[in-house]
Amino acid sequence: MEALQFNPTEEMLLMVAAALFVVQLIYYVTLYGRIYRRQRAVDGNEHHFTQDFPPISVIICAREECENLRRNLTSILEQDYPCFEVIVINDGHADESEDYLTLLEERYPHLYHSFVPDSSRYISRKKLALTLGIKASKYDWLVLTEAKAAPASNQWLRLLARNFTSHTSIVLGYSGYERGHGWLHKRVSFDNLFTGMRYLGFALAGHPYMAIGRNLAYRKSLFYSAKGFTAHLTLQRGDDDLFVNQVARGENTRVETDAAAVMRIPPVSRAKDWREEKIGYASTARLYRGVQRWLLGAETLTRLAFYVSWVWLLLLSLLEAHWLGAGLALLLFLLRWVLQLYVINHTAAALEEKRRYYLSLPLFDLLQPCQSLRWKLYCLFRKKSDFLRK
Repeated sequence: MEALQFNPTEEMLLMVAAALFVVQLIYYVTLYGRIYRRQRAVDGNEHHFTQDFPPISVIICAREECENLRRNLTSILEQDYPCFEVIVINDGHADESEDYLTLLEERYPHLYHSFVPDSSRYISRKKLALTLGIKASKYDWLVLTEAKAAPASNQWLRLLARNFTSHTSIVLGYSGYERGHGWLHKRVSFDNLFTGMRYLGFALAGHPYMAIGRNLAYRKSLFYSAKGFTAHLTLQRGDDDLFVNQVARGENTRVETDAAAVMRIPPVSRAKDWREEKIGYASTARLYRGVQRWLLGAETLTRLAFYVSWVWLLLLSLLEAHWLGAGLALLLFLLRWVLQLYVINHTAAALEEKRRYYLSLPLFDLLQPCQSLRWKLYCLFRKKSDFLRK
């Protein structure tokens, strides 16, 4: 009978670990699993969507990205969609982008391009470029992406547009990476997938709070009614996440989860580039309105606390040769691991991500909050002027 008895410390640790497991279960079932469940529910069920395909203006900001434009622009220009225009705002003249766009306009009459004036200073050049593109656009529905992003199929615009109902003003899409190799790519891919599960999961739950500007659509009328980017014009960033945080509501926002509507970008080759992108988003995340940021922080905290409690219980039980306690600690870990395997890998499959996570999952699960803390610390120790318009 002694094997069934727990000392007070073991009993407390077991209850804490079990409670934290239940909290984690709630997050995975109610939030992180929404992309997979949504896609399974809508497959072949067209009554969820409108049959109208209004004209679209695609806005692309390119900063001396001639190679990216050569690689990706034609896949956007050749979308299977009845009526759309593509507007490229070229920022900089140090490469051959201007000549390439001029030549391409001869082949594609629905392509237009302009540029950001060299005299523009003390303002976020990307926000200015987007504003110029939006003002030049002819249609109410705007689709925003980047020069380095390519659609997964020629149905990208159709799949986004099927969400353009009379009550919809914003459509959020997913953006992922092309297949790559190496440790850095594995870290980046997992972080990107998990971030998508978070912000798209909240949007599917009726509580949108941010977006990634590589795959985003909204109405021009919404942009003007919100006075564009004036609410955060002093910041370099925020043209996607802060703007959506400002205007998105559960009743005016939809999410497109079809894998054919995903935008793909090349694998990250330099850790510095990824670090700067993550620091940029960390610098604006503190300005998000709503409880979503705090709820995600609670998930991270309970995740770390779960790891501490079950490891502590396991070590204590092993030291005292209490095999039941050790077995229960391992059981809790395995149950959470299986839950993660199911939700994360099914979500990856629904979005046609090439990578799956098995034995590496606990490592990335621990790395993700450590990386987030790192980006926040970078923000704290950098000068405030680093995040302001220049």
